[in-house]
Amino acid sequence: MAQVEQAMKVYYIHQYFKTPEEGGAVRSFHLAKGLVKNGIKVEIITAGNQQGYDQKWIEGFKVHYLPVSYQQEFGFLKRIQAFYSFVKQAKKLIQKLPRPDLLYISSTPLTTGWIGLWAKKKFALPYIFEVRDLWPEAPIQVGAIRQKFLKTYLYGLEKRIYQQALSIVALSPGIASYIRTKVSNLKISIIPNFSDLEQFYPQNKNEKLREELSLKKGLTIAYAGALGKVNAVDELIDLANMAQQQKKNWQFLIMGEGSKKGLLEEKSNRLGLKNLVFVPFGPKEEVNQILGLADFAWISFAHLPVLKTNSPNKFFDALAAGKAIIVNHKGWVHQLVKKNDLGISCLPGKMGNCFSKLEKLESNPEKLARFQQNSRQLAERYFTKEIAVEKLASIIDPSKTPPTQGDEVYILTA
Repeated sequence: MAQVEQAMKVYYIHQYFKTPEEGGAVRSFHLAKGLVKNGIKVEIITAGNQQGYDQKWIEGFKVHYLPVSYQQEFGFLKRIQAFYSFVKQAKKLIQKLPRPDLLYISSTPLTTGWIGLWAKKKFALPYIFEVRDLWPEAPIQVGAIRQKFLKTYLYGLEKRIYQQALSIVALSPGIASYIRTKVSNLKISIIPNFSDLEQFYPQNKNEKLREELSLKKGLTIAYAGALGKVNAVDELIDLANMAQQQKKNWQFLIMGEGSKKGLLEEKSNRLGLKNLVFVPFGPKEEVNQILGLADFAWISFAHLPVLKTNSPNKFFDALAAGKAIIVNHKGWVHQLVKKNDLGISCLPGKMGNCFSKLEKLESNPEKLARFQQNSRQLAERYFTKEIAVEKLASIIDPSKTPPTQGDEVYILTA
């Protein structure tokens, strides 16, 4: 009698797992859902703000919620406590669950890698490590980690996590290049964040919503994302201030939550900006509605070398929504914008140049429309969630065929 082949079982570990209804980064949700459709059994291990352990079935996979509270507003020590608590509770849970074939571990934080090192040593469990942002490089450059002994320890931990991994998944070419300087003989695959072409799409401006937000007609620039220390949204406020001083009929929208939201609102009030609206953070449907009002999506990060490697969700959402792009830094996103004619840059010390370009685009709707069409086309060709899922499924289960498209985009940004 022929033996029935058992489906692979993967524990997908991501401390910040979110569903589309919750809003925020939903990469893990779509990848897990896609893996299930590819015949791979998936269970998510994540953190939640509830009082005790909880579990739910979502879209064909089980989610284990560990009681570990976390907010972006947390200070450094409180964040460290949350990271350590998650690792400790995840290890206890894994020991109680049936043995999987593989762990798929997503950072940040880097500390999730402790789980992989422990599981490999204790149970000979292989793990694939997904690198969303470069830790500890990012918090070190931001200035959150200054102690020499802690830097040395975290760099050592980072290298051990990479070396012990079965393979690495990097979210951008820059992240992959950085990891190759740490470990030269490891397989590294690039699976960037992706565009949800059903959730985000080009649409006509919702006049009712425009009226509710008291928006006038004119160029509209929107930011939808985190409002933290590294997001540089204050530069968008500077652009709004310049537009108001020059009596431009332009509108600016900021949608998000984060540790710097209060300071951004305070700056806007101090400048007396009448052309800027703060919109409450909401699920993806509401983000799509706000992007639908905009001509441009603002994509920004603080001007630190490590942040040039980022693969921001808000950029890929904006591509799917068919928005022209304004980017404030010379990283991977800037290269994509420049080489694929998606929009313009607003680089440090060159806001006047950016302003002049916007003035020209205001009177050239054909060129603006071309930027927007190029954005959607780039999303459709290279950055669909289907391409990402197929690639990850082939990495986890080599018997599956990898996608035939997608990788050539990285050549464009080399």
